[in-house]
Amino acid sequence: MTLKKLVAAGLCLVIGVQVLAMLTPDRRFVLVIVGVAVALVLLALRWYLARGTGYESAEPPINDAEESLRRWLSRTETLISWSESTRSDWDRHLRPMLARQFGIATGQKQNKNRDGFRATGRMLFGDELWAWVDPENVARTDQHVPGPGRGALDEILRRLEQV
Repeated sequence: MTLKKLVAAGLCLVIGVQVLAMLTPDRRFVLVIVGVAVALVLLALRWYLARGTGYESAEPPINDAEESLRRWLSRTETLISWSESTRSDWDRHLRPMLARQFGIATGQKQNKNRDGFRATGRMLFGDELWAWVDPENVARTDQHVPGPGRGALDEILRRLEQV
């Protein structure tokens, strides 16, 4: 039952009780009877609001920390699977994310100073790992060759963490 239906039913009950009380020949108890009806309606309304909307759903309440950890774990497993997949997956999914994280960590903007961006990347990662972070090193051919793997991703993330 929704709140609107509960309030409408309570209002109808109070009006009905008041009409019945007015039809009685002894009207000394009209105020008491209507007061009891109003009290019952207010108690029902309070009970409805106190039980909350969670009563209707059978699912337990969601723990935000648990849900956040579950999403992080899922994202991490996906990143690892992309790192162990083909170069195409690496270029499509990991390279943009790593280049963005590199730009944020170092404060370098690729579109403002390309040479500085590349030099900082080579200095931080070395030539071998920079080839897997450099956003301009996307392969147009050989997309089905294996990517660098989990070890390279781990090393890149470790170096980004140190910045």
